[in-house]
Amino acid sequence: MLKQLPSRLSSGKWLTRALWIDVHLFLALMAGFVFALLGLTGSISVYREELDGLLNPELVVENPQGEMQSLDKIMDSVRQAHPDRYGEWTLEMPTSPDGMVTVWFDKPRETFFERYAPLMVSVNPYTAEVVASRFWGHTFTTWLLDWHTHLQYDDMGWEIVGGCGVLLTVSILTGLYLWWPGLSHLVSALRLRTRSGMIRLLFDLHRLLGVFSAGALLVLAFTGFQLSFPSLLEDLFGAGGMAHGETGPSITSTARPNDHPTVIEAAEFIARGPFSTAELRRVTTPAGESGAFRVNLRQKSEINHRHPFTTVWIDRWSGQIREVRDPKSFSAGQTFITWMWPLHTGEALGQWGRLAWFLAGQSLFILYVTGLLRWLNKKGWIKDREVRPVDLAPVARALKKGLFSAMLFIDRWMNVLASNVIPMLLGKLGELTKKVEESMAAYQSKSKK
Repeated sequence: MLKQLPSRLSSGKWLTRALWIDVHLFLALMAGFVFALLGLTGSISVYREELDGLLNPELVVENPQGEMQSLDKIMDSVRQAHPDRYGEWTLEMPTSPDGMVTVWFDKPRETFFERYAPLMVSVNPYTAEVVASRFWGHTFTTWLLDWHTHLQYDDMGWEIVGGCGVLLTVSILTGLYLWWPGLSHLVSALRLRTRSGMIRLLFDLHRLLGVFSAGALLVLAFTGFQLSFPSLLEDLFGAGGMAHGETGPSITSTARPNDHPTVIEAAEFIARGPFSTAELRRVTTPAGESGAFRVNLRQKSEINHRHPFTTVWIDRWSGQIREVRDPKSFSAGQTFITWMWPLHTGEALGQWGRLAWFLAGQSLFILYVTGLLRWLNKKGWIKDREVRPVDLAPVARALKKGLFSAMLFIDRWMNVLASNVIPMLLGKLGELTKKVEESMAAYQSKSKK
């Protein structure tokens, strides 16, 4: 197959069915496992917050009632639990009455050299009690999300995932081209044949699942690519600094420091002035003497629920508004960029949208397995058999268990590489550098004499 592909390309026969079969097969064999991994981890991450609460029942408030404690009291509890952590903290409001306030510290010393591994402090909003302190990537749900976003490979992983978005788009489009039967045969192409053997049934399932999930997967591939390479669309639409995770311009306090700095509750109250009906989502405390409060609010018109763009900066010393960012004044390009993250996670489409995205992610795993079984059968490496429904469930469970075991195996060896091999190589490099420096010093000393 690989030898046939260049000859077809060089002959210029771009629309031959045989060429697109080769392209579709090549992408499936080379990147299909990564597609399946991204789909499986991404679909589970759609319900990351709910799953985290299920795995950690202490993070769910039982019988929530009464008023929330003040943000200043919550922050005081966090500082008492972590007295040696200095700098800005971000208080994120819960998305449900039984949820915790999550207080983030971006660069803890324990994970300082990791690309993204902030400290997450969970606080009961009704008692201001610190319930848990965890690091990003050290919990199951955040570990799983790291697999989805960068395959545990940091910056290189982000680029690989972004590239997979392009490859997945090509794979989907070639699959649709190969499936299209024409209008006269459309009905017959939308059926499952159960009397022609297991492989035929799996292939029919592969085609139908690909057709019905194609729209959602194309959206996910495009938005995933943009999230990996945000500057491309930002430059195209003149919307710099709008990527997910960007906090906006760096605003500093200009008033003279005094004995009456603005407290968190006061900063929130002031920020609500221009947006009286908006929902509070986040408050970031000032960093250093010249820092300013950053208050993130969500207006009803915003589709981004967890990370809205409405932002007000408050001077920590004077309590005056220093800057306001209102999505209603965004250009068309900026508004388009704000859709990328909530569209990729499904939150822009509501609960049914999240469910659709969950199923679409799972479909990538099923498409990979069914396509691989079909290819193995054509190669003569596995035999066809009569369809018996009772045989399907154990096979699906075994394949899913195998994929998860492979993830754990890769993760374990990557950890071994990071904790043993790389430090050893750096140590050897340090010894070599030291010897070179000693030799040069000795040479220079000898030259002076």
